[in-house]
Amino acid sequence: MPELHVPPLLIGGNDVASVAIEPSMANRHGLIAGATGTGKTITLQVLAQSFSQLGVPVLVPDIKGDFSGIAKAGKPGEKLQKRADKVGLGTMTLRGAPTVFWDVFGEHGHPLRLTIAELGPVLLSRLLNLNETQSGIIDILFRVADDNGWLLLDLKDLRSMLIYLHEQRAALGAKYGNVSAASLGAIQRSLLRLDGQGGERLFGEPAISLDDFLQTDEHGQGVVNVLHAAKLYQDSPLAYSCILLWLLSELFEQLPEVGDADKPRFVLFFDEAHLMFKDTPKALVDRIEQVVRLIRSKGVGVYFVTQSPLDIPDTILGQLGNRVQHALRAFTPRDQKAVRAAAQTFRANPELDTESAITALGVGEALVSVLDAKGTPSIVQRVLIRPPDSQMGPIDEPERAALVKGSPLAGVYDQTVDRESAYEVLQERADKALSEEKPSITPQSQARKPRAGKSIGQELSDMFRSFGRSAMRSVGTQAGRAIVRGILGSLRSK
Repeated sequence: MPELHVPPLLIGGNDVASVAIEPSMANRHGLIAGATGTGKTITLQVLAQSFSQLGVPVLVPDIKGDFSGIAKAGKPGEKLQKRADKVGLGTMTLRGAPTVFWDVFGEHGHPLRLTIAELGPVLLSRLLNLNETQSGIIDILFRVADDNGWLLLDLKDLRSMLIYLHEQRAALGAKYGNVSAASLGAIQRSLLRLDGQGGERLFGEPAISLDDFLQTDEHGQGVVNVLHAAKLYQDSPLAYSCILLWLLSELFEQLPEVGDADKPRFVLFFDEAHLMFKDTPKALVDRIEQVVRLIRSKGVGVYFVTQSPLDIPDTILGQLGNRVQHALRAFTPRDQKAVRAAAQTFRANPELDTESAITALGVGEALVSVLDAKGTPSIVQRVLIRPPDSQMGPIDEPERAALVKGSPLAGVYDQTVDRESAYEVLQERADKALSEEKPSITPQSQARKPRAGKSIGQELSDMFRSFGRSAMRSVGTQAGRAIVRGILGSLRSK
């Protein structure tokens, strides 16, 4: 059979040539950088829809709330077509992309939930912004839960486990190591902050299935998964970054090796990528670097979107083969350093002063270098970014609501489910301990017994009853079974 040709993904062009990403090189990752207001969002929209048209599903975080227009066909116009002609696009086929909207808070899309077990101890410690000692307590907590077959699904499971560790810290210390009361208290305070930022909505069941991100529509187009993240990013940027890191980990752990494929299987965009690395422990950065390096063999492309290349560690920046650099400003010494760093990452073009061009680019212009079919970086070109086929700017809320209601996933995640997990197991143990207490002889001591009994068991019940029954996901009930976790500490096998 003749070899199928997968058309390249056109980014833009100039009077001399067009620049496009080779689909077989799209899983070599990429970078979209530039100052605010220079056109990064449109470039992101162009790439996301181009991947969709190739049959590649993608996930795009929508931090500013202006990305939903990708679901609707763009409006024809003379100005739009003129730009299309300039970049070598020809007559445009205006159309939207098949889109599924997600939202941790369930307000602008399908609810997106994880379980504590799936997030794992590494990312949970990052989410809670714990130090090394406190992270060690989280490791012990997961190990104790795994050894006992107790499920960790939502925040009340986590709280009940912290109370259990406090009660049993002397007995557990011999097997698992020291569990200090001070560290447990610090973790509890971090949980209170997370709860105030909507943490109860993030964890529970039904939890998101990776398969739901990997869908194509009836025409073979990849689904564009839009994570509405405006509120999440504002209230809890750590939660935002941990969700994307969890997805990166799950893709790496669950997808099979594909070798040299003609196109990616999935593309993940990290908008505001500096959050992945700001104040992040070096050990975690090293793990992220390892996943980014290895995940391309699974057919996954990772594209970082940020203001400056300096936001990305050098070990990861060196792996980003397809680069789109929008304008940078050089008002401060750090800005000037960023401009020089950006210029030095490109393969030089003898006809272009790259460093000067970066500060002179207009809105919708960019310096672009991509990998050719042999994996060699092209010389940098100054280009106009092509216009997207879909609408620039957001759709209105009734249109979004109609798309969510008509989605194939409508109703799948709407109703929460509550199943037996660590909280229920420990609550039952506490209740049983209370019922087995022997009554005292005197009426006075009998009157005091219920109050004294609240010191542990009933306090546990009272502490969590106000939260109601949260959504949880069962990941197995066999006692004593160990849960195996991957590079980033998320759930790998069940």
